[in-house]
Amino acid sequence: MRKSVVAIVGRPNVGKSTIFNRLVGERISIVEDVPGVTRDRIYAEGEWLNNTFNVIDTGGIDLSDEPLIVQIREQAEIAINEADVIIFLVNGREGITAADEEVTKILFKSNKPVVLAVNKIDNYEMHDLLYEYYSLGLGQPFPISGTHGLGLGDVLDEVVKHFNTDIKTEEDEDRVYFSLIGRPNVGKSSLVNTLLGEDRVIVSNLAGTTKDAIDTDFKREGRDFTIIDTAGMRKRGKVYESTEKYSVLRALKAIERSDVVLVVIDAETGIIEQDKKIAGYAHEAGKAIVIVVNKWDTVERTEDAMKNFEEDIRKQFQFLSYAPVVFLSAETTKRIHTLVPKVIQASENHAKRIKTNLLNEVIEDSLAINPTPSIKGQKLKILYTTQVAAKPPTFVVFVNDPSLMHFTYERFLENRIREAFGFEGTPIKIYARQRS
Repeated sequence: MRKSVVAIVGRPNVGKSTIFNRLVGERISIVEDVPGVTRDRIYAEGEWLNNTFNVIDTGGIDLSDEPLIVQIREQAEIAINEADVIIFLVNGREGITAADEEVTKILFKSNKPVVLAVNKIDNYEMHDLLYEYYSLGLGQPFPISGTHGLGLGDVLDEVVKHFNTDIKTEEDEDRVYFSLIGRPNVGKSSLVNTLLGEDRVIVSNLAGTTKDAIDTDFKREGRDFTIIDTAGMRKRGKVYESTEKYSVLRALKAIERSDVVLVVIDAETGIIEQDKKIAGYAHEAGKAIVIVVNKWDTVERTEDAMKNFEEDIRKQFQFLSYAPVVFLSAETTKRIHTLVPKVIQASENHAKRIKTNLLNEVIEDSLAINPTPSIKGQKLKILYTTQVAAKPPTFVVFVNDPSLMHFTYERFLENRIREAFGFEGTPIKIYARQRS
């Protein structure tokens, strides 16, 4: 099930970034009392009443025709289109302005659920200021104070009422869903076309051609697949088209829906910092990962070229030590046959479950090889271990005291589990819990 998307919109300087930071629980957006500070759309994850959702902060919607203001307005309108629910923020101390009315018109056209939040209402005596906002026709105005964190619970209660809990893909257990992520122009669309055997996706040498995620079903080696091609992710400061700014959000949606994520790297230009950042999105989401080095035909062929490139990947992507690396050329189809088997393997390992008795046999052997450490005179005791989830495989180790589980010993246990049961291509998670 994909997360719902909540966009915070309004004219400049009504406190959108402050509210955004409150909702996601950390100071991400720059907050400054100057209109137009938030120029890019910024997104993060929020949670309320066991509902996790993506929150989009937007630049203020203004009536000015200045080029920068026009671009900010366009970004906000795109955010509205992306959102499932919209929080419309106004400044309660200034009353309704022409800009507020303009935003209201845009929101009516969107046909999206709108929650009207009146900011800077710092005490109960100011509630009389709310009445004029009923004239906007957006329903009940909710009084809030972004500075003091007042009233946000009521706003979020209303927001989650509009979430569609059935937002999900029509998945079947045997089908493998995988997406391609990577910076622009690494050949993702070409790779899709090669896998499908036809020009299903537009291919261009211009970076950023793909603007949205495209789902395509196909069959290979007796298995059903759904492949999701996503727009290339480009680091902030190098993104110029407002629509491309939202491609990262779309890519994150694709990652959420995927069993396996292909991190595509350009062999010709090599590894850059942005490749690691992009791969981190999939790793943090707990998805199975295959690293795909595309355009391998453009690399000078030497005896150790492939070995050296993979060593560089292992050095640069230490957090993806479990991910297999596939070298291929989408354009010439060289080594393309090596990709699908790795995708299948990663998908199966991602969903793998281990019987508790077999798991504990491995843990007991591990304890014999490397006894648990002692910290300040206290020795860690492992009582038993069980797998509590798959996708990704998640294990709980019940111990006498979780604080005695050092991360190095946790890593040792992970390596032992991998040696015994495989799990190539998927992250695994281990949690130490005290037995009640």
